[in-house]
Amino acid sequence: MLNKSSNNEVVNLGLEILKRIPKQRKITAKEIQQQLQSDGMERSLRSIQRNLDMLSQSFDIEKDETSKPYGYRWINTALPFSVSTLSAKESVLLSLAHNYLTDLLPPQILKSLNGFFDQAKHHLCPNQINEKEREWLQKVRIVSEGVPLLAPDIDQRVFETISEALYHDNILNIDYYNSKQEEKSAQITPLGLAQQGKRFYLVCQFKGYDDVRNVAVHRIRKATVSTFTFKRPTNFKLSQYDADGHFGFAGHQKCQLDFCISKYEGFHLSETPLSTDQQMIEFENYYQIKATVIDSLRLNQWLKGFGDNVWDVTKY
Repeated sequence: MLNKSSNNEVVNLGLEILKRIPKQRKITAKEIQQQLQSDGMERSLRSIQRNLDMLSQSFDIEKDETSKPYGYRWINTALPFSVSTLSAKESVLLSLAHNYLTDLLPPQILKSLNGFFDQAKHHLCPNQINEKEREWLQKVRIVSEGVPLLAPDIDQRVFETISEALYHDNILNIDYYNSKQEEKSAQITPLGLAQQGKRFYLVCQFKGYDDVRNVAVHRIRKATVSTFTFKRPTNFKLSQYDADGHFGFAGHQKCQLDFCISKYEGFHLSETPLSTDQQMIEFENYYQIKATVIDSLRLNQWLKGFGDNVWDVTKY
């Protein structure tokens, strides 16, 4: 009599074999054995042949005995057999998503994907054959444009509560502190979540106000989801809110900017303009730049960062 461990092994082997049987062509027991070996599963050819014979009797699997080695494939009329499996390319995609998008996924979706993330990690582990795909993860990285900063401390329970309310369009009650270190409490309707470098901002409307504001997530000490839902404003789009400069450090009024910048420091603006209407006039040792931009603290800091290499700055 098989013990529980042996039963699990038999079932797992059967599932692994079923996943590898194609529908458009025939596959041999030897090919399946090689595929299993590539995934770190050593099984004898006879064991795989025995399993194939049993599976072909229980499932819509065609066994071609016209020549040896025998070939197996799903019958064309058979319903697709779905067992969660990932290709090497899918594993790379999921690994990158796990590295860079985890905090932007709702907790419910993240939990449902954890199994896929684990499978992708296993699929790209060193004892597998997917060397090129595994190496790719070490060849790409998102880097910071400014001074690299450590991420602020965020209460994970608070973050999950915010994500839940945002996902279901629930009203949210929060306790937080502002930039003056003043403790506040408020009832808000969450409209969006934005990541800016290492910081996360909750875009929302406060009860009793029509304007849209940002609250730094790390400043929220407590969050409680209300049972009441709300209707999102039809005229609000997070992408437009961003384009309007609301994440530019307390500024969203447009202005016409005119300044001069040395050629070495300013060449990158010919590749990555400040705006679609940017004008770039070239002189012998410098450029004169004219553009419509959002007037903000971030813009002022950016200009000051060039020191003496930027001069004659005018806004109007």
